[in-house]
Amino acid sequence: MQQHRYTRVQIVDENFVRHVQQQQLPELSTYLSLQEIGLTPKKFVELFETQMISRHLDFAARELRAKGIGFYTIGSAGHESNAAIGELFRHNDIAFLHYRSCGFFIQRTRKHSKRDAIEDVLLSCIASTDDPIAAGRHKVFGSVELFIPPQTSTVASHLPKAVGTALAIPRAKYLQLQAPLPYDGVVLCSFGDAGMNHSTALGALNTAALCSFQKIPLPLVLICEDNGIGVSVKTPPNWVETVVRNKPMLHYLKCDGRNILDTYRCAQQAESTCRSQQKPVFMHMKLVRLLGHAGSDIESQYHSTEEIEALEAQDPLLHSAKIALEQGILSVPEILDLYEEVRQRVRRQAEVLIGRPRFRSSAEVMQAILPRRPAIKRVPQPSSDKRQAMFGKEFNHLKIRQHMGRLLNWALADLMLQYPNTLLFGEDVAQKGGVYHITTGLRNKFGPRRVFNSPLDEQSILGTAIGFAHNGFLPLPEIQFLAYVHNAEDQIRGEAATLSFFSDGQFANPMVIRIPGLAYQKGIGGHFHNDNSLAVFRDIPGLIVACPSHGADAVKMLRGCLRTAHEEGRVVIFVEPIALYMTKDLHEKGDGLWLDDYPDPQEELLPGSLHVEGSSELLTIITYGNGYYLSKQAEKILQQQHDIQIKIIDLRWLAPLNETAIIDAVGSCSNVLIVDECRQTGSLSETLVTLLATQTTQPRRIERLTAKDSFIPLGEAANLLLPSKEDIVAMALKTLGRPHDSVGATL
Repeated sequence: MQQHRYTRVQIVDENFVRHVQQQQLPELSTYLSLQEIGLTPKKFVELFETQMISRHLDFAARELRAKGIGFYTIGSAGHESNAAIGELFRHNDIAFLHYRSCGFFIQRTRKHSKRDAIEDVLLSCIASTDDPIAAGRHKVFGSVELFIPPQTSTVASHLPKAVGTALAIPRAKYLQLQAPLPYDGVVLCSFGDAGMNHSTALGALNTAALCSFQKIPLPLVLICEDNGIGVSVKTPPNWVETVVRNKPMLHYLKCDGRNILDTYRCAQQAESTCRSQQKPVFMHMKLVRLLGHAGSDIESQYHSTEEIEALEAQDPLLHSAKIALEQGILSVPEILDLYEEVRQRVRRQAEVLIGRPRFRSSAEVMQAILPRRPAIKRVPQPSSDKRQAMFGKEFNHLKIRQHMGRLLNWALADLMLQYPNTLLFGEDVAQKGGVYHITTGLRNKFGPRRVFNSPLDEQSILGTAIGFAHNGFLPLPEIQFLAYVHNAEDQIRGEAATLSFFSDGQFANPMVIRIPGLAYQKGIGGHFHNDNSLAVFRDIPGLIVACPSHGADAVKMLRGCLRTAHEEGRVVIFVEPIALYMTKDLHEKGDGLWLDDYPDPQEELLPGSLHVEGSSELLTIITYGNGYYLSKQAEKILQQQHDIQIKIIDLRWLAPLNETAIIDAVGSCSNVLIVDECRQTGSLSETLVTLLATQTTQPRRIERLTAKDSFIPLGEAANLLLPSKEDIVAMALKTLGRPHDSVGATL
């Protein structure tokens, strides 16, 4: 079976030599002379050589895999004409590349870098730590120098951030911000025809068309490398063209991707149209896929021999040989000599690289989870005069104690004034000020280019944030409700949080994602508005998850989040407990105990800082968010009715947990109760129990009180599933071995 797969490689290799020798070459669908597209014979030969390099790298990857020293065989055979695009666009036109864009990568490297693309690709294939982009963590095309952020096994999840990056270029120009991408830059994004059916592609195409419809500048070239199949599933004939031609706001261009001259011609049109008109262009390359999906793919299981041979007869390298011979650029011996010289060059490189180092420890692998950032100075606080001018009449209200919602609004205003590269966007956040009015007035203060509404598509919101971050912005996207993030969680896990890891810490996309969430809110219900699970975030390496419990902390933590994102390049989730937005009172109506002063602009809380109240050695409650509010209510009952003094730890930061600080805060306390408003299964409480049970030797009783493993229903029934102050009191008494009533929530 393995022999069959590699026999097909040999056939494609031998076919090229034989067909060139016999001049049995495919007919060109379009005849173009080099002169009419402005290409010199020397440059054509260089592009042809790049195609050959790409092909022989595919051969080498499979040979290395067969020997057990290579680990990646998804190749670019049949797609080599994308080398023309790599030649034509500028090196600082940022490119998010499909995994079959090797020709593009090689040509951009040859033209704009001193690095050897052959070496770099082979190092990536063998997972060597000397690989200059991912350091052996994955086979990717990437380069900081060449403005190519790495993509991993891309289907279409990189399209939303390509749209966001294209939005970011003219936005930076309008706001006169210094940005890594030039003001007249273009964004390139390549992908396959099968990816057209993915929701991220559909959302990105819709967002691009929507921007164009509204005359929002969007310098984006989407390159669909259409080989007619996704792994083993055929794309219906004319499907891509039919879908895209029906989007009038996208400028559609089509070329024969087997013909490098036609590809070059089409890329010229795409570059000129996109750069001059600042509108999205869809470049549709019709081409073929050779050698199956990957080395492990047995193509004969779904293609007949006749079908495979018909595809191989349309090899782009044979088309390029036809052009070279017809236009007198190269002779048959010159083509074959060049092909053989490239083969030997790639093989020599592969042999030399076999012994290059690989990872030897988990620490080495994990060191790239966080970006490697140069020392970045703290952004100075705006002057009092600037703040007063920005707040206007509201400035005098800053001295009045307020609930969390109002304090967050002021904090966002202060932060947007302090960080001129911040953008706030999401569903309904502009004129309406958000569902809970947290962003009210910010659009008036900072204008529609810094505070704006997004389409109702969470993938587009988060993809836009990633794209803006690629161009030096510090995005503040809002996901309207916690449950809505599940529509787009891979944009956080698979795109934003992995960028540093797969670029060896060289790329970063800092942002603070604001998410109103958790349960307990009244007047609106159901599981979409009362989602009490944070598990989706807690297992993503490198992600920071913050959850304040009251207004002053919310302000100081949000400031710490932006500072951390700005200085360290981190991706931060800021969960805002909806039920506490407008909460004023703690024990009884009118006591005002949950109102706070607006903290001085210099005050902030950085990730890992805990809040500890009390010094009890008898009982410690560990909690966060709404749990802290309820625990404070329970504390009064325990003190007044049971004469029990307790210690309360408000975690504030849920990922990564500051384990040392938590253990120190618990100290020698003999009883610990964990109050977790999330569901029992997959909740933070499980991690905390494990931490205290395995990382401390102090004998103690540990109990947890959580929500039920259920979705949240509408209305008052929600309270049947969630911890209450009465449950906390009862569970505290049980933990201490005191008489207690039955406990309503999960024990």
